[in-house]
Amino acid sequence: MTPDDKAFLTALFDAAVDAADPAVALQGHLPDPPAGRTVVIGAGKGAAQLARAFEEAWDGPVEGIVVTRYGYAAECGALKVLEAAHPVPDEAGAAATEEILTLLAGLAEDDLVVALITGGGSALLAAPPDGLTLADERALNEALLASGAPIGAMNAIRKQVSRVKGGRLAAATRARVVSLIVSDVPGDDPAEVASGPTVPGPATRDTALAAIRAWNIDLPPRIRAHLDTAPEDAPSVDDPALAGNEVHVIASAARSLDAAATLARAQGIPAHILSDAMEGEARDIARAHAAVAREIALRGRPFARPCLLLSGGETTVTLRHKGRGGRNTEFLLSFALAIEGMEGIVALAADTDGIDGSEDNAGAFADGATCAAMRAAGVDPAEALARNDAWTAFDACGQIFAPGPTGTNVNDFRAILIR
Repeated sequence: MTPDDKAFLTALFDAAVDAADPAVALQGHLPDPPAGRTVVIGAGKGAAQLARAFEEAWDGPVEGIVVTRYGYAAECGALKVLEAAHPVPDEAGAAATEEILTLLAGLAEDDLVVALITGGGSALLAAPPDGLTLADERALNEALLASGAPIGAMNAIRKQVSRVKGGRLAAATRARVVSLIVSDVPGDDPAEVASGPTVPGPATRDTALAAIRAWNIDLPPRIRAHLDTAPEDAPSVDDPALAGNEVHVIASAARSLDAAATLARAQGIPAHILSDAMEGEARDIARAHAAVAREIALRGRPFARPCLLLSGGETTVTLRHKGRGGRNTEFLLSFALAIEGMEGIVALAADTDGIDGSEDNAGAFADGATCAAMRAAGVDPAEALARNDAWTAFDACGQIFAPGPTGTNVNDFRAILIR
């Protein structure tokens, strides 16, 4: 892979991230000031940057609390930024959630709550229901992350094991709630982002139980007992108490992919967006992408060369071993194996928040020579894929992509250039 290839793919990633920049995304979405207090709450890997942008844009007094992942904080003025663990919740997240609940409980009807919600908020807002503990919520997250189930199935279960998810956070206050959401979920359903703390959805306990059966998820016994016996107390989508609330998706994978496509076309490369809502096992989705890329490279169909393929969404990884990496590096390792020996295909797969899985990289680069480079460095790529150890393989051959935290999150970004 040439330096020009990496520069081009990196520029596409940067364009996608810039399209989800909090300051840009907020434009045109600020609510009217209330008669009473303006309180900001928020959660997610991009919540602190979104809070800072809101504070700079808001004309009037503001107060509030947002919680983000460790290392993702941004300096704000009146707004308090707290940090906690992701993707498995910790005591700091639980304490931050209680602080937010206390703040909401003290508000009145003429106050306004602005909820800034981005991907990652589900783990950062930790509030187990009565009868369960933080250790139970941690065990639930670990089981779900290892299951390979899609995000919708995981969220359906999480919403039934929380005092804040599934719209419960919005129901905890008498104030009107305006939710400004950066979507990281396929289809951009606001009720799915961060498990919908301020947006009720249709998922019920029966939905959760069906997801467990469909994906054969092995839940901790205490969690399963709770699901079997607990009442369904999440607000419904037509709950009159939430009737005055507003929900706005202000940034999404679709808009970010459009920005990357526009940049490529401006440089003379026809760009094709396959989908912004791809779900499924990362290694399987990779093989499908590779099949399309190979068809273009070998036969010029369904698109003529040169061209760029773009896709987004959220793949999953069924953990078979405790290797190092995340879903984007796993995708790309499977992709690299499927295009091995091919010339003229280069690719980048990365998480738009800047962190992919267990390490500090966003993703990696690959081309037809990547697997040979891994073997030359002493790593068998097929064995690494079997061990869920994609990071080690890409690190060995120097093809890690590590831009650092980006301050936003619209999920997976995949760019495949066929010359």
